[in-house]
Amino acid sequence: MAVADAEAKYELITRRLQEVLGGDLIKGIVTDGRTPKCYWGTAPTGRPHIGYFVPLTKIADFLRAGVEVTVLLADVHAFLDNLKAPLELVAHRTKYYKKLLIAIFTSLGIPTTKLKFVEGSSYQLSKEYTLDNYRLSAIVTEHDAKKAGAEVVKQVESPLLSGLLYPGMQALDEQYLGCDFQFGGVDQRKIFTFAELYLPRLEYKKRAHLMNAMVPGLAGGKMSSSDPDSKIDFLDAPEAVRRKIKKAFCEEGNVTENGVLSFVEAVLIPISELRIERAHGETGADKEEGAAATGDQRPFALDGAPEGTVFSIFRKEEHGGSLHYSSVQALKDDFREKKLHPKDLKTAVADAIIRLLDPIRQAFEADEEWKTVERLAYPDPNAKPEKTKKKVMRRVPRG
Repeated sequence: MAVADAEAKYELITRRLQEVLGGDLIKGIVTDGRTPKCYWGTAPTGRPHIGYFVPLTKIADFLRAGVEVTVLLADVHAFLDNLKAPLELVAHRTKYYKKLLIAIFTSLGIPTTKLKFVEGSSYQLSKEYTLDNYRLSAIVTEHDAKKAGAEVVKQVESPLLSGLLYPGMQALDEQYLGCDFQFGGVDQRKIFTFAELYLPRLEYKKRAHLMNAMVPGLAGGKMSSSDPDSKIDFLDAPEAVRRKIKKAFCEEGNVTENGVLSFVEAVLIPISELRIERAHGETGADKEEGAAATGDQRPFALDGAPEGTVFSIFRKEEHGGSLHYSSVQALKDDFREKKLHPKDLKTAVADAIIRLLDPIRQAFEADEEWKTVERLAYPDPNAKPEKTKKKVMRRVPRG
């Protein structure tokens, strides 16, 4: 492959990421004209939040660069993560996650036919994998295993052995899924470096690791599935979205600790850019991108906005008129200088999120199987158990 083409592919694969480990491995693959293979995994535990838009949008870049992408539904990991869910519940949540992920990908215009979905239990219970897990356990120290999972595995006062197995299994997944690089959030970094250290000790090749930034919660800190006030669910109704955004921390002039502004930077602007590039035919190797997309596929720019606008904020003329931004830096500058009021920013962000979620909610409402799975995966904790009538034993007189 021509050097310029290889460099363009590598740039596409790595753009908008917070960190890349082992980038030279990926450069070598694309320069040789080979097809890079990637896996992104998620453990089906709590309800996914809209922070998932960050990695899922990035997968569009991988497909445009001709990367083969595997989506791992890490059901065994979900069970191992301390106190999260029993096996029966994990099975329902795995189905829920797959339904949801397909709906999200479709709403983003990403062709799901190009993605390979794999459940961890389909190979993690095999004789070969189990033996490798034992081999790994024989060389990994408790200190290294605990350190690797510190940012990902639920931390409790008396940690269970299951949490120590978690990082090693995630490392082995790279070998068993045949990937060249693993993609995940920057919170996975310690597990990634753990894999780079230990896989070669099992005589398996070292992989590259790509990391996206984490989306801050609406009230500050990490956006978490376990904290309903910090995140927006993919199935939240419009009024719930507006209520949560209204309550979100968004101090005037503060651009360093601002979950609302961070969401624009991490999610809304990249999706706008993705849609603008698609409109210009810039989808690289992914000729199917956008063909089966659902929902409004326009960028988050108002009608009549200048060319290149990636985010608009409506304001009445008496309040200075609408604002249009071609970069996140310009948006941050206006907010820092208090030219943009938090209320106007929140209104625009809420409108954009509602647009994003609309096709996903519609897909859910039209799918009775998904509705049933959702009830089983996340049962109402306040629901009263159905009362069963006691059988009355009638005494038969002795004749």
